[in-house]
Amino acid sequence: MRRIFVIILMFAGLTGFKPLTVRHISGVVYDSKDSLALPGVTVMLTGTGIGTQTDAKGHYSIDLPEGKSTLTFSFIGFVSQTIKPDKSNKLNVYLAASAQSLSEVVVTSYGIQKRRDLTGSVSAVSDVRLSEPAAINNQLSGRVAGLSVTSKGKRQMKASQYTPTASYGLYAPVTPANPVDESYKGITENGFKNPESEPLSTFSVDVDAASYSNVRRFINGGQLPPVDAVRVEEMINYFSYNLSGPINNDPVAIHTELSAAPWNSKHRLIRIGLKAKTIPTNNLPASNLVFLIDVSGSMNEPNKLPLVQASLKMLVNQLRAKDRVAIVVYAGAAGEVLASTPGDKKETINNAIDNLSAGGSTAGGAGIKLAYSIAAKNLMQRGNNRVILATDGDFNVGASGDDDMEKLITRERESGISLSVLGFGMGNYKDSKMETLADKGNGNYAYIDNITEARKTLVSEFGGTLFTVAKDVKLQIEFNPAKVQAYRLLGYENRVLAKEDFNNDKKDAGDMGSGHTVTAFYEIIPTGIKDDYSQSVDPLKYQKTAKANYSSASDEMMTIKFRYKEPTSMKSQLSQVSVKDQPMALNSTSTDFRFAASVAEIGMLLRDSQFKQNASYKQAIIMARAAKGDDNEGYRAEFIKLAESARLLSRVEANEEEKGKLE
Repeated sequence: MRRIFVIILMFAGLTGFKPLTVRHISGVVYDSKDSLALPGVTVMLTGTGIGTQTDAKGHYSIDLPEGKSTLTFSFIGFVSQTIKPDKSNKLNVYLAASAQSLSEVVVTSYGIQKRRDLTGSVSAVSDVRLSEPAAINNQLSGRVAGLSVTSKGKRQMKASQYTPTASYGLYAPVTPANPVDESYKGITENGFKNPESEPLSTFSVDVDAASYSNVRRFINGGQLPPVDAVRVEEMINYFSYNLSGPINNDPVAIHTELSAAPWNSKHRLIRIGLKAKTIPTNNLPASNLVFLIDVSGSMNEPNKLPLVQASLKMLVNQLRAKDRVAIVVYAGAAGEVLASTPGDKKETINNAIDNLSAGGSTAGGAGIKLAYSIAAKNLMQRGNNRVILATDGDFNVGASGDDDMEKLITRERESGISLSVLGFGMGNYKDSKMETLADKGNGNYAYIDNITEARKTLVSEFGGTLFTVAKDVKLQIEFNPAKVQAYRLLGYENRVLAKEDFNNDKKDAGDMGSGHTVTAFYEIIPTGIKDDYSQSVDPLKYQKTAKANYSSASDEMMTIKFRYKEPTSMKSQLSQVSVKDQPMALNSTSTDFRFAASVAEIGMLLRDSQFKQNASYKQAIIMARAAKGDDNEGYRAEFIKLAESARLLSRVEANEEEKGKLE
């Protein structure tokens, strides 16, 4: 009888049960002024810390649970909107630019200390204590896309955006460590050179793009990036360009285009473009990969280890049965958590990734040694042998200095195993260490700031990221003094080589992966143009140098030589092309030329370059808009929005400096 009574109660409970309903809302967020999609817009369940961001095409999707009826859309420089979706699960939103400068919240240990003009949507909060971060998060959660939190006037924390948690595509507010803990290698910009005394310019290619996504993180967070975080060549090379591939089985093709410099019409700007051959994924060689994952305490942030896990699982989905993966982790010590496993055992690999957790100090040196040892044990002859390091770069135990790590990687790369680096996080981000590791390890360096960037790097550009088709690629340009008064290489400061290195096959240089493009710009001052950059020295006392007699009969402005090696060869091959002094009008150049030039111009402005001349955000943005071309992935539209945000932020910075002078 009791059993029957219990069953009756169970049925009664089930009849009163109502399943929780969840609506899946998706759409696109646009700028109401020009109807262009807005990437990086924060989309929140109103009154919660749960949300997402729009991708490079302005698209978002979010689950709206029962009881939560409104969504809040916010983006720096735009008026936030709180909207209740109607019966449709499609919701497109148009945000209007803010008509006024709003105020930045400055939180101190005793409340709001001061306010200064900022473009963006920010809110005042009541007194909170820095010793109570939970209180800060509770009051600020969901109100703003970019927020500065300071103590006694000193910038202390930068709560930038909302970062992905786990692999669900959700975002949660984060209070990262002090931004001054981030480290960037100092850059001394390339200056103008006189071809009479320095006719040769030699450098290694660079296919890294970490600087661009890191710069994007800063701007989307409501602040301009540190000057040394801006590497102009990496910003330019973040984008794909429509270059034809090589013929006759050559691994690389070279292209040139000459016009006026947008920031100084009296100067020339030449674009040198390289295009590596594209190998279909099915034809790519087998891969022997070792995932080397930092699980130290510094990775215990939603935008670090959870994003690492989601990113690597994307890569796992690209692997074939002939590929193999091992997983090594390091914190206070290093260990192998997954022996080398075939790529079609995806559940086994993904389970090992999901089981990772963060804690402890950072024995990065020990981890790298173990990863190389495992890669060597499973070495594939004529295969793609690579260690993929995922970290914030905060090495604090073991061989932690940049020089020590450089020597370690230089020794290990001789084994034929490359090292690629994926950087994550903010606050204590160590860009200088990770750039060094990738450069010396014959690998790529990418900064993953969100799941969309992970998809770009590890899915869309899978072949280029992991499979080398030409190694030790170098360029050497000889300038004709009869045509060139002075020249300057834009970016590539840490890739410059001695002229003798060009013919030295023992000298390491950058590699190019399947389908990769590389773009380099030289700014040229033609002969006879008065300028402020061509310098002279007094005549030598002990040496008499006869004045060279340059032939002006030739209409060549320069000769470009480039060397490369086949992936398995130790001997380089040489190709060259001459460029005539026949510039075309800027508006007649390709969309790729003008777009890449606009990226270079924005890069110079972000660096506050001494060579920016007449560069301006307005000019660069107009040129980029007109040269957007076939922007299928939406990355160029995203850049234009970033440039517009940087323009607003630069005005704020200029106003602050002017205000400081008056005070």
